[in-house]
Amino acid sequence: MSFMPRQALPTLDEAAGFSPAQVVQLALDRATLERDVGQLQQKIAGLQHQVDWFRRQIFGQKSEKRSVLAPAEQMSLGELLSLPQTGTPPDAPERSVAGHSRKRSPKAPDAKAESISFFDEARVPIEVIELASPDVAGLTPAQYEIIGTKESFRLAQRPGSYVVIKYVRPIVKRVGTPLISCPAAPVGVIEGSRADVSFVAGLLLDKLAYHLPFHRVHQRLTDAGFKVSRPWLTQLGQQASSLLEPVYDAMLASIRASRVIAMDETPIKAGQNGPGKMKQGYFWPVYGELDEVCFPFFDNRRADSVFKTLGMTPAQGAVLLSDGYSAYAHYAKKTGLTHAQCWAHTRRKLFEAKDIEPAIAEQGLELIGGLYAAEERIREQKLSATKKLDYRLTHAKPLVEQFFAWVNRQFEAQGLLPSNPMTKALAYARERRFGLEVYLTDPEVPIDTNHLERALRAIPLGKKNWMFCWTELGAKHVGIMQSLLVTCRLHGVDPYEYLVDVLQRVGQHPASRVHELTPRLWKTLFADNPLRSPLHGMCSETSTSLS
Repeated sequence: MSFMPRQALPTLDEAAGFSPAQVVQLALDRATLERDVGQLQQKIAGLQHQVDWFRRQIFGQKSEKRSVLAPAEQMSLGELLSLPQTGTPPDAPERSVAGHSRKRSPKAPDAKAESISFFDEARVPIEVIELASPDVAGLTPAQYEIIGTKESFRLAQRPGSYVVIKYVRPIVKRVGTPLISCPAAPVGVIEGSRADVSFVAGLLLDKLAYHLPFHRVHQRLTDAGFKVSRPWLTQLGQQASSLLEPVYDAMLASIRASRVIAMDETPIKAGQNGPGKMKQGYFWPVYGELDEVCFPFFDNRRADSVFKTLGMTPAQGAVLLSDGYSAYAHYAKKTGLTHAQCWAHTRRKLFEAKDIEPAIAEQGLELIGGLYAAEERIREQKLSATKKLDYRLTHAKPLVEQFFAWVNRQFEAQGLLPSNPMTKALAYARERRFGLEVYLTDPEVPIDTNHLERALRAIPLGKKNWMFCWTELGAKHVGIMQSLLVTCRLHGVDPYEYLVDVLQRVGQHPASRVHELTPRLWKTLFADNPLRSPLHGMCSETSTSLS
């Protein structure tokens, strides 16, 4: 872009003396200036669009619902903050922070776990469970004597509180014999660990369902009188995730076998990429037709992540529903399945262009709104597959044809520049017409991926609290656990009861039937009589004896 130096306008007498060459040059200069001004105006409009978008993300309404506008005299917080300031605050002083490295904490020997005091007995409630010795079964009290006891402690959790389970194990000496015996301490779900299954389940829920970083959980434990380390909490989470990984694999296999699959991707910082830098990774949430969702993790956003997640042999007549990212189109072309496109993403493009071209955007949004109104009526009437198909063909298909006719008219008008957000929104829709029309002829295909976006919301909510994963392995474990917890919610399964049961059951369940432990099947097979923690049903005021 070139700029002509500003010159004084010639007088009429001077202009009358211009040669034809000078007149032509002036015309060229004017054309150049008009072109430059047009480019600048276009650039300013684009920058203003970006500013409006960022302001809306920070201060404005996130919802894309077309609601009643606020009164014109009412200013938004973003507008208030954008007003000129009377003074310029001084620059904050710069401060350098020295880099540091973490040393791996030495692992506490499991053999000493029984003798190490890891809680304040004056502050921590203790539940006592007295174990009977199997060696005295059938003997009368005169045939043996209890010469002492051994104590084992397990960190347990009730909803909303921490307690310690104290196992009192009798040391028995047979009268008249030198034989001394003592029952073994109960084996936990993680061998050698002092954590009860109730605490492991609660720890996973705190981190992944309630989005508490481990350092906050550690602080809460410390404040409650417990002496445990943060690395120990991390290790517990990793060990539990490893135990449940076969269940996750079985659920992913079930999703792969689905005919209709929805897929998306969401970023996550995972693993170090040099001092003070984190690697960029991605979760690739995938939603099956049986209301199951998995969160595979990969360190890239390439198309091969889609292939690794879904495999190369989709189900007969399979449909992949996604946004407009080219990786999904590449997978569909390679495997031959049908690629359906999400109408919500098409609508979002128009919504984002509303600030630049409000009148045109409103026309497109009105047409798409008619499609969603049709879907709402289908849900209200609870139509079967056949009736749903008929309803879409009768009421939605004419609107779809009307929408794309409108898109073509906007292009023919040629009033919009290629860089205009509205032009991009229209091109996005036109290029994906085939995929956007798939749902009209397949009643099992949703109109959008909103059901998947609701399911993956756990990831961005968590990131706002724990920010990143220290390692790529940690991100993988987060994906495993979120897959199980989110699917529990989808099927109305209590995630705490589920984890307490499955963590105990998975080690003894036949590997060939591990799919039975997925939340969908677990609800049918085991939810009525789940395995419990020894803490279940105990009251803090009483002790329970196990015989």
